[in-house]
Amino acid sequence: MVETELFLFKEAKPEDLILIGKDFFGRDVHLDKNTEIAWNKMYQAAKQDNVELFIVSGFRSYEYQQGIINRKLAKGIPLEEIKKVNALPGMSEHHTGRAIDFTTVGEDEVLTERFEETVAFEWLTKNAHKYGFKMSFPRDNKYGFIYEPWHWCYNY
Repeated sequence: MVETELFLFKEAKPEDLILIGKDFFGRDVHLDKNTEIAWNKMYQAAKQDNVELFIVSGFRSYEYQQGIINRKLAKGIPLEEIKKVNALPGMSEHHTGRAIDFTTVGEDEVLTERFEETVAFEWLTKNAHKYGFKMSFPRDNKYGFIYEPWHWCYNY
């Protein structure tokens, strides 16, 4: 086991996470307790502005993240290709319980750059900071990750 100090993002402790409901695909979503409070406030504000926000992904453990990588490797996708779109275990903000991937009504496919063309993205860009959220991976971000307009993280 690699020491967590070597990871860019530490995994949240189970006692710091709460089940907040289901994601867009019907899977359980866990978030950091403070993130859940901020998410609820932001969700309600968006709803008042007739903007639909749906969670695609919240907390992911190191093991879950490794499973994503393993499934793609089993399909014959080279690791270098996988790393362009999926962070390796320890390299994902989702480990913190503070990151949320969003989708909204009318998207044909989730987690694509086309999210930036939605009303939800426009709303997040103008309002997410009021609730402590920011887009983590804008174009040319400091981590070298791909542009992810759907990925927002609570920073308290």
